[in-house]
Amino acid sequence: MTKPTPTVPPPRPDSLNQSLRRNIQALEERRRREAASATRQERVAEAITRFTGSMRFVYLHILLYGGWILVNLGVVPGVPRFDPSFVVLAMVASVEAIFLSTFVLISQNRMSAAADKRADLDLQISLLTEHELTKLSETVVAIAERLDIRAGSDPEVQEIGKDVAPEAVLDEIQAQQREGGAPV
Repeated sequence: MTKPTPTVPPPRPDSLNQSLRRNIQALEERRRREAASATRQERVAEAITRFTGSMRFVYLHILLYGGWILVNLGVVPGVPRFDPSFVVLAMVASVEAIFLSTFVLISQNRMSAAADKRADLDLQISLLTEHELTKLSETVVAIAERLDIRAGSDPEVQEIGKDVAPEAVLDEIQAQQREGGAPV
């Protein structure tokens, strides 16, 4: 007996809308081009960040630092202590942390720039959609009035028919923030 699920199974890839497929392909192609245009330094930083964020890196550190600690505690017979106070280990770990955090910051800056581009695209599409829906609502109201349906007198429909000025929205958000209101 199979347990019913509250969700619908995902559509098969061949049943996706053509526009959606085109958008997915366009976005993937853009990602490939941006990855290809990365500088050598950015690719190196990304590779280092990817490696340092892996379990292989953790295992390597367990081996290296664990071995270092065991040798310098005198647990490994026949191997002389070379850092009994662990000062060198602390220095090596500190220098490593400095470089690793720098590589992570480089990767984060690159990811942040890509996220900013996607946010700009999302905003532009949202503004275009808002404008198109406003025009569509005007058309629907005109059709309704031609059919003697008084849709245009509804205050909500009138509000929908107004174009949104992004500058005015941003000004209002900033005014609210200056007045101590919570950010919108």
